[in-house]
Amino acid sequence: MVMNYVFSDKISGLKPSAIREILKATADPSIIAFAAGNPAPDAFPVEEIKKISMDILEKNPIAALQYGATEGYTPLRDAVKKRLASQGSFSDRDELIITSGGQQASELSCKIFLNEGDTLICESPSFIGCLNAFRSYNAHLAGVEMDDEGISLEGLEEAVKNNKNCKLLYIIPNFQNPSGRCMSAARRKAVYEFACRHDLIIIEDNPYGELRFAGEDIPSVKSLDTEGRVIYAGSFSKVVSPGMRVGFIAAAPEIISKIVVCKQVSDVHSNILAQMICHRILTEYDFEAHIANLKSIYKRKYTIMADGIKKYFSSKVTVTEPQGGLFIWGTLPEGSDMIDFCQKAIARKVAVVPGTAFLTDENAKTTSFRMNFSTPTDEQLTEGCKILGQLTKELYGE
Repeated sequence: MVMNYVFSDKISGLKPSAIREILKATADPSIIAFAAGNPAPDAFPVEEIKKISMDILEKNPIAALQYGATEGYTPLRDAVKKRLASQGSFSDRDELIITSGGQQASELSCKIFLNEGDTLICESPSFIGCLNAFRSYNAHLAGVEMDDEGISLEGLEEAVKNNKNCKLLYIIPNFQNPSGRCMSAARRKAVYEFACRHDLIIIEDNPYGELRFAGEDIPSVKSLDTEGRVIYAGSFSKVVSPGMRVGFIAAAPEIISKIVVCKQVSDVHSNILAQMICHRILTEYDFEAHIANLKSIYKRKYTIMADGIKKYFSSKVTVTEPQGGLFIWGTLPEGSDMIDFCQKAIARKVAVVPGTAFLTDENAKTTSFRMNFSTPTDEQLTEGCKILGQLTKELYGE
């Protein structure tokens, strides 16, 4: 007899991440992977991590291998608080917890505020990992389109008007995944004021904020927070190592205390050795020089891809021009079959991510797709753009 599995309502409707599915194709070494979102191989502080790990395991192994506090490794928490305070994103009204990556920060924030059927408003397109986390709580997702300054204010008003029990607003203001857009200072202020008027909690997800390679830094939405309604989520994934799974949440103490309870249920605490390594890198090495090096790497890689797009792509294809982060958002001419384009690209050994993966409505249509410039080699960036460019010209003309 074959077992008939009946899964929970919360999980039965979830689909595998489209990005993870596409990445299976990139196991083929001949594929040029514009579909990933990984840091560049030369961005990892490998030697520093090696030295720190050896030192910890020689001098203080039990502290690294034993259980730790759910809130996180205290020296790391203190160092992160200090850094965030210097950036205006932490005050004496806030508290901080270390999480297992930035995505857990958003997932736990959703868990403590949303009942089944409540509405979470977010940018559309948005990060697929968090969209699936929100869906896992049977939350209703209300997607709001973006313009060059960020999430649409008119769209936000419509979302609140047309949806019941709106509680959370999820945004990625800096070099948004997948679009690469950066929310303007004026729009950030307007979004915060909107949240105050409608009593929404904001989840400000900022994994890419340190990776600005052009333009001027813009203060976080959290820096505007006088009411304790902004949950600021950050991560070491893009600046040290994604494999370590070290992120953090800065928010009002009342929020953090609830997240602590949820994290105890979820994974007890984040990896202690990884937290100790991040603390040492942040405090004992020239972290600013490390960040400057990352910016240099990504500026070079972005420039190669952007130049390749200008040189080889059909003029009918438009792309965003990010000032930081890891992604470019391409849009095919209206009426184009984007899925067919992505499939043809794979057949020619270049992988991009279909834009549908990032929509709140999984059945909606889009002609957009995401390209990543951090993971491929410089040579692959040029060759991949040449291949995609030829495809776009064959499909859409010069």
